[in-house]
This record gives sequence, structure tokens and C-alpha cells, in this order.
Amino acid sequence: MILSLLLSGFLTFVELNCENFFNYTHDTGKQDTEFLPESERHWSSKRYWRKLNMVAQELLSCSVEGDGIPDLVALCEVENDSVMYDFTHRSLLRNAGYQYLVTSSPDERGIDVALLYAPASFAPIHSHAIRVNPIEGMRATRDILYVCGETVSGDTLHVFVVHQPSKFGGEKHSRPFRQAVAQRVCESVDSIRAVSPDAKLIVAGDFNDGAVSPSLFVYEQHGLVNLTKQAQGENGVRGTYRYKGEWESIDHILGSSSIMNKVDTAFIHAPQFLLEEDTRYGGYRPRRTYVGPRYQGGFSDHLPLVVRLIF
Repeated sequence: MILSLLLSGFLTFVELNCENFFNYTHDTGKQDTEFLPESERHWSSKRYWRKLNMVAQELLSCSVEGDGIPDLVALCEVENDSVMYDFTHRSLLRNAGYQYLVTSSPDERGIDVALLYAPASFAPIHSHAIRVNPIEGMRATRDILYVCGETVSGDTLHVFVVHQPSKFGGEKHSRPFRQAVAQRVCESVDSIRAVSPDAKLIVAGDFNDGAVSPSLFVYEQHGLVNLTKQAQGENGVRGTYRYKGEWESIDHILGSSSIMNKVDTAFIHAPQFLLEEDTRYGGYRPRRTYVGPRYQGGFSDHLPLVVRLIF
């Protein structure tokens, strides 16, 4: 695999919201009781280990044209370091050699973001969490994960993993909260560019906003391009998330202009096994873990985004 990467110069980047990637024990100080054995969801050891292997299977299937496993994976909705350790050391990923970096955010539910990386493809040089100071009316939200590293080609790559606030309370009410996160990311982007104008940057995650929205416009104003704006998938999939029969693309992979011209392909990974029939609205929807409180035993309510870069 390492030889293949060296010869091809390809780097595969995946983004996925894992849908409530919780373990089954209480995280002190966090509102995670709905994912405990005694909760209405009856979350258990058995269901947790199944979830670990299901998400692992999902990621392992994201290879592009036999390139091997993805090189970098931005993950949203992971609970903590304990989950990431189990995911990389005790699931179907245990022989893949992945390492990870994860935040420890003030989010009330204990939701964090993480970056998986294959050491043969990417070597972190520096990383830290970026705290978002809540504006008026905004609850504490997920930290932004920043990682600077070197690719196998010798290029320096700056990666930001983002999970912007949801539309809880309505789109208009919550809009400034997502814009506040976007502004915080772009402050860091501008700082990097002040030192290195042609820096290679990727911002990836669940933005809880479509490609044409006020928060995405903030990123555009700072010179970032939506690499996955036109991404589609197999089986009629036109977005990463489906709500009331309509596909929505609220997950994105953005890049600097120095990254844009390195994109070989960008798509939504939507093989049949990640989907189920939408009996109410027709077509397909992601095969998720829960529908309301009802356990489905699936993968996630989001589908993975995949971008292959040529270095």
C-alpha cells in the first residue's frame, strides 16, 4: 500500500458525521444519559461494539479505484478519546494502523470531532483545539480541531475539522451561531496565510448548512472553495443527509485555491449497503443507527464525502 501511494501521489480524504458515536458509560459532566443501558434507547455494550464495526466497515469501503484505505478521515459526533481508542484499536480498523487526534469540547452532550490519519501518508507536526466563544444566546459548542502535517509527497497540509451548531430553534435564530464558528475558523486560516500565502488548507465537517448559505459564504469570502459542492453519489443520492424525502448537502470539504487544482475526484459514497428504502417518501435514505428512539442497527444518518487529491 505504501509503495502504491508513493507511485501514484494520491491522497484520499474522507469526511463523515458518525451519528451519535457514544460508548455506553457515563461521561462525567456531560448530558449523555440517552446513550446508557437504562435509557429509552437501551444503548448497550453489544450495540456499541456493533456500531464501532459498522462505521469501520463504512470507512474501509471508501477507497477509490483500489488505492487502499483512506489517508485522512474527518469525523464528527464522536463522544471522546475512549471511543476513538476503541475505534482504532478494537474494531475492524484495528489492523489498518490508523492514529487519531480528537478534541475535548465544552459541548453539553460531550460531542467532539476527530481526525484519523494513516501515518504512512500523513505525519502531524502540530495540532490544537480552537475554542469558539459563544455569542449571545448561543450554547457552548464543539471545538474546532486544527492539524498541521506533512503528506507523503513532502507538502505541508493544514486541516480543520468543524461541526457547526445545528438549526435547533430555527434556521434564522441559529444562523449567527454557525456564522460565529465560520468566522473563528477563518481567523485561523487568515493567520496561516499571513505567513504562508499559498498554504494548502482543508476545512471539513458537518456545517449544518447547505452550499448556498450565510455561513458558507463566510468561508468563500476568505478564499476557500467548496470542493464537494457538486458531489453526488450512486443510487440516486444527491446529498449527504436526507430530511423528509429531500436530500441535503450539509457536510462539506472546503479547500484553498492551492488545493482546488489538485482535486482528482469528489463524490458522496453511497453504495447499496449504506442505504435503505425510504418507504414514506420513496427512493433511498441513509441506513442509520436510530430512527427516533427505534433502534435500526445501521451505520449513520449521514453519508461519507470523499475527495481524492493528486500531490
